[in-house]
Amino acid sequence: MAVKVVIVDDSPLARQILQAVLSADKRIVVVGQAVDPYMAREVIKKTEPDVITLDVEMPKMSGLTFLKNLMRLRPMPVVMVSSLTHAGADVTLDALEIGAVDFIAKPAGEDPESFNQIAQEICDKVVSAAQAKVKAFSPELFAQRSQLTIAATSARSSSLVAVGASTGGVEALRDLLSVLPANLPPMVVTQHIPEAFSRSFANRLNKICQLTIVEAEAGMRLRPGWVYIAPGSHHLTVHRQGNDYVLALNDGELVNRHRPSVDVMYESISNTYRNSVLAILLTGMGKDGAQGLLNLRRSGFNTVCQDQQSSVVWGMPGAAVALDAAEKVLSLNEISKEIVDWASKNARISQLSS
Repeated sequence: MAVKVVIVDDSPLARQILQAVLSADKRIVVVGQAVDPYMAREVIKKTEPDVITLDVEMPKMSGLTFLKNLMRLRPMPVVMVSSLTHAGADVTLDALEIGAVDFIAKPAGEDPESFNQIAQEICDKVVSAAQAKVKAFSPELFAQRSQLTIAATSARSSSLVAVGASTGGVEALRDLLSVLPANLPPMVVTQHIPEAFSRSFANRLNKICQLTIVEAEAGMRLRPGWVYIAPGSHHLTVHRQGNDYVLALNDGELVNRHRPSVDVMYESISNTYRNSVLAILLTGMGKDGAQGLLNLRRSGFNTVCQDQQSSVVWGMPGAAVALDAAEKVLSLNEISKEIVDWASKNARISQLSS
């Protein structure tokens, strides 16, 4: 059955372009349009769509205010239409916190050719959103999480936690990292996110976490207690340099239709590390990271996938599970505890061997 979509955007040209792009996909049927949130409310009641696309900047009522009301009173999958700018990043990240499933780019000037270039991505995200798990919005979602504790105080940079995520990953990473203690081995993260968003995302996480969280830069040495987020424009890789492990970035070809790619990060770790690694694959659309996780498991490293129940979209972790790439399949809360337990065990082993 086709996914029913309502387009909410005050721009006639943007609505026309989205209508054309979405209607060209046989998996989708556009059942209505609205020029503002008040009209959207009536159209949604009348058509009962599976997904709505929502412009961030709306007249009469902001897209965020409408989204907050919608997710509180009638939770449903929402894909935000956002400007890929630093200003747009903050608003879009707010929308994801409120409960939007994903976002799509709004080309500057709303150029039809630009939309056509990303038509497949737009359609895939809408179809994926229809299967996503959504939760009702409540202010408690923004509350600080209680912190886990770790007995070990000698976390070493020779151990590594490597995390990959896509759709749903922004909030999954927020939930995961905000409960972790500071005395952990270094962590590298590849989240599928636009270039303009990754630094804002890292800065947001850094404000609510005990760990130090930064956007990765080439040449950074891995340090315990630090988390390095791949920039949205480059693949993130890890390499040995003397006694240290350092980060490298490259703007090579897309891998699994992504840059940064989780598989590229995992491959570099598989080729570099000879010590303890815990590789984790979180919620996401597609299959990026599945093969890389399998290779890491075959190399003797620990591998974990997020379970279907707690994933917004069980594409990437589901693909990894199908390959038997995961030693463990855990809920997001269980993954937090797994990281702490793994780090504690490694610290004890290090103390015994020193």
